[in-house]
Amino acid sequence: MKVATQTLTTQISLPSSTQNLPSQLSAADVSRICQIIIQQLENLLPTVAVWTVYQNLDTDKRQLISLAVPDTANCTESPKSSGLTFRESVLAISYLHQEEWLQADLPILKITELSLPDADHAYVCCVGEQSLLAAEYIFICTCETLSPQQQQLLLDNAQILSQYLAMYKERSRHLAEIAALSETLGRAEHQLRNPLALINLYAENLRLSLPDGCLQQQAKIICQTADELSAKLTDLLYQGQQASLQIKQHNLQTILAESIKALQPWLEQKNIHIHYPDKPVNVTVDSWQMKQVFDNLLTNAVHFSPENGTVICNWHIYNHEVLIEICDRGSGISDSDLKLIFTPYYSRRLGGTGLGLAIAQKIILAHQGNLWAENIPEGGAQFSFTLPINRST
Repeated sequence: MKVATQTLTTQISLPSSTQNLPSQLSAADVSRICQIIIQQLENLLPTVAVWTVYQNLDTDKRQLISLAVPDTANCTESPKSSGLTFRESVLAISYLHQEEWLQADLPILKITELSLPDADHAYVCCVGEQSLLAAEYIFICTCETLSPQQQQLLLDNAQILSQYLAMYKERSRHLAEIAALSETLGRAEHQLRNPLALINLYAENLRLSLPDGCLQQQAKIICQTADELSAKLTDLLYQGQQASLQIKQHNLQTILAESIKALQPWLEQKNIHIHYPDKPVNVTVDSWQMKQVFDNLLTNAVHFSPENGTVICNWHIYNHEVLIEICDRGSGISDSDLKLIFTPYYSRRLGGTGLGLAIAQKIILAHQGNLWAENIPEGGAQFSFTLPINRST
């Protein structure tokens, strides 16, 4: 028995995702999962042939992974009951690969038994896209009718594959958004440097003309921030690449405190307090990029918090990673916003660019972590992200 892989010629477009869960699944992972499922079905069911078809999002084509059984060792019925020789069975399987039997209205995650002239017993279960040109499914030919228990086994494997495919598509969507964001930042780089230089110049003039005190300190922070942005703008364009990350061990508590300090005038204006643990947590990260994550998440939290409110930051250490949570007591996030909140240029803030959360997500993915958003029962929104405590450089 040999598992074969081939690429179908039908061109398809990327699907839209229905979940908001990040994933690290690759095309190679999905291929291995399909092979494992096929082998399991072949071992447990009276198969003549079994295959899966799914969208390979790296090639933008449909992928077929199949297994043909050269004998009837798994069958309890007589091999002659089908009336087909082995050569005829191989030709029949080749015909079935052409998908002339495929229907557009096949139900998803339900076993459908097909009546086909060139197969003893045939079953199909859609696991994803259902259109004729982009159907994703598990197909199985057997030498005897499957019992309800055997059909349930087929359905269980189909449900597992469907879940993996959903995560694979979500990962592909995130990567596509990140590529679009990088391209946009590249085009905008030259348009950003000159304004940053002017901001720095005018802020420095203000600092020199102001008396010692709070206002002079704020002007100094503006200068420092403009300098940082200008110095790191090029790094930002390549932050998704491992080589651009300046990975060292840093205390998240220190990085968070720097972000809070820059927000202090706004916090005083709205009388908002930010609480975070007094226990340090050391992780290997790019400190400047991680500060951008905290800047973007805290800015969102403060913006949507009511006056006299509280923003709570917390972290929990597990075996090899740390979970960071930032929650506010605002109005929360609608279901439609949750699906689009990390999409570049999508913003719920008046005057917002829609890039802050997309950039934060890109940085976290580059650090081998995950970032997601949700509403909390007490009211308000919570952004959570994970980071490995020790990661390779």
